[in-house]
Amino acid sequence: MGDFIVLLHQPEAGSSTIVDILPQKSVFTRGASGKEGTEQVIAANIDIVFIVTAAGHDLNARRIERYLTIAHASGAKPVIVINKSDLADDPAVLTDEIIPVASGIPVIPVSAISGYGISRLEPFLTFGTTIVLIGSSGVGKSTLINRLLDRPVQETSIIRDYDGKGRHTTTVRQLFVMKSGALMIDNPGLREVGIGTASAGIAETFPDMLKLATRCRFSDCQHEQEPGCAVLEAVRNGTLSLSRLENYHRLVRELTFEHEKAEIGLVRSERKRWKEITKFAKEIKKGKGDF
Repeated sequence: MGDFIVLLHQPEAGSSTIVDILPQKSVFTRGASGKEGTEQVIAANIDIVFIVTAAGHDLNARRIERYLTIAHASGAKPVIVINKSDLADDPAVLTDEIIPVASGIPVIPVSAISGYGISRLEPFLTFGTTIVLIGSSGVGKSTLINRLLDRPVQETSIIRDYDGKGRHTTTVRQLFVMKSGALMIDNPGLREVGIGTASAGIAETFPDMLKLATRCRFSDCQHEQEPGCAVLEAVRNGTLSLSRLENYHRLVRELTFEHEKAEIGLVRSERKRWKEITKFAKEIKKGKGDF
């Protein structure tokens, strides 16, 4: 969803025909399941990604880092939206937990129910801008859409209090035209967020670590147990959290694995293609002989 097309309108027939699909300026994907290392396109031509999380069980810095990696890789600008902030005694505490991993990305606490903080989203909803909402099931993406449109266009459901979970309300991707003329794409909640081959997003998600890495003794330092590692030193002196470093290693390992899967998938596809070409050539040769 999100492709721009060229339509040829035929008034006399009362219909329009798609004559072209314009080039995509950005593609938001996630790693698809399977052995081939393929990626699932979530949306195209996205300008802004609203990474929607919520106060309570869903608020997780490590998950945010994963979302940021694929958002940065898409070429779109990420914005972190913490919904249900009315559940917290002090909404500022919610942002304090996420700001250290946001690396300058806007972090905006809101309440889609009460309207708290919603006005802070308006600068991103400019005419012609396309925004995609991503996040876990139950964080209130549909309720947020309803609040921004000032009418109930999306069905919502009750989330269990004891674990913050519930059934998926949104089951298909839908595009809405906002009052400002912005376009907003709502997605079903993501249970798993495969990072795919989004290596381009790592640098923008962990700029603090990459800056530290320039001071490592070895240029190819992996930040694991090498002597003179500035990243490990930052963990020891408390300026970098161990959990952030561990998640960095986890994402890099996953990226390496996904790239290897993708390469294997290409080899298999190429082998299959040549097998089909050889079979077709034999059939043509056989046909000529029979003729």
